[in-house]
Amino acid sequence: MPHNIDKRDRAQLLRTRLAESMETQNATQSGLARAIGVDRSTISQLLSGSGARLPNAHVVAGCASALGVSADWLLGLTERPELVAELIAASVEVTKAPRALVDEQIFAWHQEAAGYKIRHVPAGLPDMLKLPDLLRWEYGPHLGRSTEQAIGASEDRLRWMREAKSDFEMALPLDELSSFAAGTGYYEGVPASLRAAQLNHIAQLQSDLYPTLRLHLFDARRLFSAPITLFGPLLAVLYLGQNYLAFRDTERVQMVTRHFDTLVREATITPPDVVPHIQTLKSKYL
Repeated sequence: MPHNIDKRDRAQLLRTRLAESMETQNATQSGLARAIGVDRSTISQLLSGSGARLPNAHVVAGCASALGVSADWLLGLTERPELVAELIAASVEVTKAPRALVDEQIFAWHQEAAGYKIRHVPAGLPDMLKLPDLLRWEYGPHLGRSTEQAIGASEDRLRWMREAKSDFEMALPLDELSSFAAGTGYYEGVPASLRAAQLNHIAQLQSDLYPTLRLHLFDARRLFSAPITLFGPLLAVLYLGQNYLAFRDTERVQMVTRHFDTLVREATITPPDVVPHIQTLKSKYL
């Protein structure tokens, strides 16, 4: 609705929307008047008047707060009656991010986005590309005896995701793969034989699953990305470590999508070159 409507029309719209809100909330004139600290006659005049006079800001804000709608909506400045806090709550959610192979929340988001393209910047090597032995090395210290169960459940989830006909596009920093190949940093202590087998596994997956699976390697010295996942056009998720910050509003999902597009566009190693690059890393470090 245009914001520069005639003052008389705005006053009539206020009366209409105020009456609708009171009916929805089963609010009486006396009850609303008590809630905002005015005489009942003030509410009566608001509802029955016919002129162009608008109430003061205190009265409009009080009515909006008491009835659970926005003052902007009462005044015809927006078509959405929800309060700003409610709109934010509907578009942003914060959930726990467990340090575990089987993440119920991530799986639920994958199920919701079945058939859409999943675009992912992982915090390290993607779990869905890891061999069981690497998962044992990584998760064993804190999963203990449940590691094998977690690996089995994770493999079941990955199998489901592949069968859901979602394309997977991933962007990794160049140095993540180089560090893994060299066994440095986070990957210090991973046996050379396992590193070689894991690199072969990634290369094989890229060859077998392309174009359903597409890996892009970007230079972290030129570009930075926090760990993110895009579940089609539905959801953008930022990984904070102990929590996920998930956005559902179109503007933020598109913003994160543009960021991922930049990583792909500026990638140093594109999907057709990933396998040769892995062979080069193996020759250099293993």
